[in-house]
Amino acid sequence: MRKFTIIGLTGPTGSGKSTVSDFFREQGFEVINADEIARSVVSKGSVCLKQLSFVFGSDIVDEQGNLDRKLLAKRAFSSKENTAMLNEITHPHIFLRSLKMCRGYIDSGKTKIVFDAPVLFESNSDLMCDLIVSVIAPKETRINRIAQRDKIDLKSIEERIHAQHGDDYYIKKSDYVIDGSKPLDLVRADVFSIIDGITVGR
Repeated sequence: MRKFTIIGLTGPTGSGKSTVSDFFREQGFEVINADEIARSVVSKGSVCLKQLSFVFGSDIVDEQGNLDRKLLAKRAFSSKENTAMLNEITHPHIFLRSLKMCRGYIDSGKTKIVFDAPVLFESNSDLMCDLIVSVIAPKETRINRIAQRDKIDLKSIEERIHAQHGDDYYIKKSDYVIDGSKPLDLVRADVFSIIDGITVGR
C-alpha cells in the first residue's frame, strides 16, 4: 500500500494554479513545479535545448547559447500543431526530472506531494497521481493575469490561450475543480476541503 499521496494540480495558464499550490505548501505539502523544471531542462547546452533549436529554428538560441524564451513561445504557441511539437520534445525531460524529485521526497519520508503541471494530462503525468485538482477561471481574468505576469500583448495572450484546452477538458478529467477567480479566502477554503478529504496511503 502506498504510504504517500501525490496530487496532480493543473489548469490553463492564468487560472491561479500558483496561488493554489502556495496554499497546499502552507499545509505541509512538497510542491514540484513543472514550469520551474521546464526552465531547467532547456539550460545552456542541454539535449532538450538542442532538440528545440532543431525544430523551431537555431535562432531561438542566442549568441551566449541561452534560450530566447519569448521567440520560442511566439513560434510554439502560434498553432496547436506547434504547441504539440513543443510538448513532445519537452515532456519526456520534464517527466523524468519530476519522477526523480518525487522519489527524493518519498525516500526522505515526505508523504504529501503536489505536482503542479499545466500539461499534466498531455504528458501522462496524471498516471502517477492519486487524485487530480484543476484550477479554472474566466477568460478575461486569465488575460488580465497573463498580461500583468508576462508583459506580453493581447495577440500573444490570445494565441497562448487558444493553444490550450477549454475548461470542459479539465473538468471531465479531474477529481476536484477550483474556481481560481474567487476571493483568496474562498480558494483557500477549497484547498482545505480537499486536504480534509485526503487519506494518506489511499
